[in-house]
Amino acid sequence: MLLAADVGNTNVVFALFDGRTIKARWRIATDPRRTGDEYAVWLLQLAKLQGFDKSDIEQVIIGSVVPRAIHNLTVLSEKYLGITPLVAGQGHASWGFELDIEQPSSLGADRALNTLAAHEKYEGDLIVIDFGTATTFDAVDFTGAYKGGIIAPGINLSLDALVGNTAKLPRIAIEKPKSDSVIGRNTEDQMLIGVFWGYVSLIEGLISRMKKEVGRPVRVVATGGLAILFDEHTDLFDVVDADLTLEGLALLAERAA
Repeated sequence: MLLAADVGNTNVVFALFDGRTIKARWRIATDPRRTGDEYAVWLLQLAKLQGFDKSDIEQVIIGSVVPRAIHNLTVLSEKYLGITPLVAGQGHASWGFELDIEQPSSLGADRALNTLAAHEKYEGDLIVIDFGTATTFDAVDFTGAYKGGIIAPGINLSLDALVGNTAKLPRIAIEKPKSDSVIGRNTEDQMLIGVFWGYVSLIEGLISRMKKEVGRPVRVVATGGLAILFDEHTDLFDVVDADLTLEGLALLAERAA
């Protein structure tokens, strides 16, 4: 089986794959100071609780946007699993598609993995939107080449900035406003309208501009935790694929085997 580690700025998601099928997954807050020993204690106990043994793991791949975390996950893999891990974008796990941008080395592993998986699964030109700490919009052409994209503040980051820099605004949960009106009658409703419908407008506007620039029919693929929320209340996306980044890791490991 394959152990894939997707290291984001907020969380690390571990997934255990049998072929292309996810058999188990575990999530922990990202902390670059967390040692390989700490990862091992936490991960191997959880795996055992779900009926998996470390001997079941035959391959490990790491995709990370937090460079400091790679060393500690490598220690986990080598010391406790006896496996030299693949690192997405490096060596045998190089991307294998064109990065048609000015600074290819600056592209985050998560965005490259999304590009790889989306082109494998869906035809034609694509816009891939990933709702993470930042919300990213990536253009992938019909050949699978990465053409560039957009980085916007994530909706939680925007809300944190709003609440953290004002004296009286309360913390609110991100959800669709109960009323269809965009004129709020109290502070909480006004904040929710601004956060939710403001973000919908941002997504709509950027998708529209990207489609116009591509100039060909484009399929919009969304991933990340909040994609489902926006999909339930809008028609922004053609496909919601929650596991796109993890599937990119599995595909990359399969090609490197």
